[in-house]
Amino acid sequence: MPDLPHLLAFIAAGWLLNLTPGPDVLYVVTNSLRSGVRAGVMAGLGITAGCFVHIFAAAVGVGTLMATSATAFTVLKYIGAAYLLYLGVRMLLSRAKPPADLEAVAAVSEARSLKAIFLGGFWTNVLNPKVALFFLAFVPQFIAAEAPDKALAFILLGCIFNVNSMLWCHFLAVSSALASRRIRVGRTLTLWVHRSIGALFVSFGLRLALSGRGS
Repeated sequence: MPDLPHLLAFIAAGWLLNLTPGPDVLYVVTNSLRSGVRAGVMAGLGITAGCFVHIFAAAVGVGTLMATSATAFTVLKYIGAAYLLYLGVRMLLSRAKPPADLEAVAAVSEARSLKAIFLGGFWTNVLNPKVALFFLAFVPQFIAAEAPDKALAFILLGCIFNVNSMLWCHFLAVSSALASRRIRVGRTLTLWVHRSIGALFVSFGLRLALSGRGS
């Protein structure tokens, strides 16, 4: 583990990185606006779970293999891009539903929808090789060269980063849900906001598909 100044620097850098808008932020905000706090929290938990996969994979060397293997990176990159495109296109093609219909199905489909939201956040992260490369590039900077167990130090720092990210996701979920209650908008405006976010997901997918490893 790094000393206290380096640990504080790591935490501060992690918080600043979490403030950067991306697919994760959009996913949490979208689900919070549509379905409330619990949906946003589940989205954040799914994203966090996906990050843990990358942390442990990087710690045991799988992430390093992906960073050095062009084939492994390319395969995962296109799978992740396809998934983001799928989410975006589905949102673009969505239709407005009457409030009564939403209320009628809420009690029946809540458990299933929350599970689907969690899995959506999970796969959004797991299938994005940029997340793995981020951890490989960012975390080692705060691990001392003389550290006796670098893998353990990597996991501990990754967990700290992930806990902070989860707190940020929870804040986004609560604030977005509260905003949706205070600001009453019509179905047409809600639909176009939803489609705009879908277009952003499509752009993230295209950017991921067309990007190189260093971009």
